[in-house]
Amino acid sequence: MITTDAAAFRDALPDGGRLLGLDVGTKTIGTALCDAGWSFASPAHLIKRTKFTADKAELVALIGQQQVKGLVIGLPLNLDGTDSPRTQSTRAFARNMADLDLPIFLWDERWSTAAVERQMIAEDLSRAKRAERVDKLAASYILQGAIDALATG
Repeated sequence: MITTDAAAFRDALPDGGRLLGLDVGTKTIGTALCDAGWSFASPAHLIKRTKFTADKAELVALIGQQQVKGLVIGLPLNLDGTDSPRTQSTRAFARNMADLDLPIFLWDERWSTAAVERQMIAEDLSRAKRAERVDKLAASYILQGAIDALATG
């Protein structure tokens, strides 16, 4: 199941469980994990993209190690809410992950990278440190937004 509907995703996981958040970029995949009760998200690993099969294998290993029950994938919409070429690429990525038999929630990520960048600048992190951390922090921001919506919806 791939959905943008929080209620449908929540219904697919009536007992909760750990979620894996993904910020899928062209060069990296930022990952984040949340607790089984969907209270807080934390940055996890940064996967340097190679071939899809290798990227997927790394994600499958993480899913198994962390006993993940569902995926939250950031959906990069245009500012007006329409699809972009990156949106289509992310949807294709989600379809290619669907055979894992985990529910997949596509979450609007329009402001995630900008919000994370602003926070890191406020913390006075160097440009190099920001570049190193932005994708997994964006994944955490995406996942936190999704679990907050799941908790209130």
